[in-house]
Amino acid sequence: QVQLVESGGGLVQPGGFLRLSCYGSSSSVRTYVKGWYRQGPGEQRSLVATITTSGTTTYADSVKGRFTISRDNARNTVDLQMNNLKPEDTAVYYCNAHHPLLGQFEYWGQGTQVTVSS
Repeated sequence: QVQLVESGGGLVQPGGFLRLSCYGSSSSVRTYVKGWYRQGPGEQRSLVATITTSGTTTYADSVKGRFTISRDNARNTVDLQMNNLKPEDTAVYYCNAHHPLLGQFEYWGQGTQVTVSS
């Protein structure tokens, strides 16, 4: 069974930074598209950033220039470096892995809370 295990959330002041990490327990997801999504209070889950095996990235407009997604295919990890954090970045962040062609193969982490507040 595939598990995605997240770490790195917490409380940070506006303007601060955090780094989220996600580890895939199975080598079967090593070549999947990996990404981060978030769900704020009273909001639907939305895309933050994705990265393909070859390193092609996409970002939500709200995080461009502040967040950077990266992956290590050998270690089966995906990270999200978040800089210049704003209160509106407060959300539960979820790691995602999905097959690039077969949509039925998709996995989610349990979520990690990020709170930006002074």
